[in-house]
Amino acid sequence: MTHHSLDDRGIEVIIGNLLRAGVLIAATVVVAGAVIYLSHYALQPANFRVFRGEAAALRSLPAIAKGTLHLDGKSIIQFGLLLLIATPVARVIFSVIGFADERDHLYVGLTLIVLAVLLYSLIGSGVA
Repeated sequence: MTHHSLDDRGIEVIIGNLLRAGVLIAATVVVAGAVIYLSHYALQPANFRVFRGEAAALRSLPAIAKGTLHLDGKSIIQFGLLLLIATPVARVIFSVIGFADERDHLYVGLTLIVLAVLLYSLIGSGVA
């Protein structure tokens, strides 16, 4: 059985499509959440005199998922933003796979370090 590895151009095309699809999906989810949110709260006046941080329901993955399943507009917007953040992470993961397929051990190692830094920064920031 022969091993079919992707060439550099094939990997670039797949990564480009991955990034494009991730951004389009995230934007669609954010717009859908905005439509739902505005359909409920568009006529309420905004109060910018006092800063209020986001509710706890918008700061954890399980709470965002629960709100999204209940079609809460703010939760759906937050979910879309998480998809947008996940897009470059998916790109790095695919790059690791591509470099491994090419048997380029140096770049696999370097890309795994980049992935570790990305995941650490996301987990450390409280997003994940």
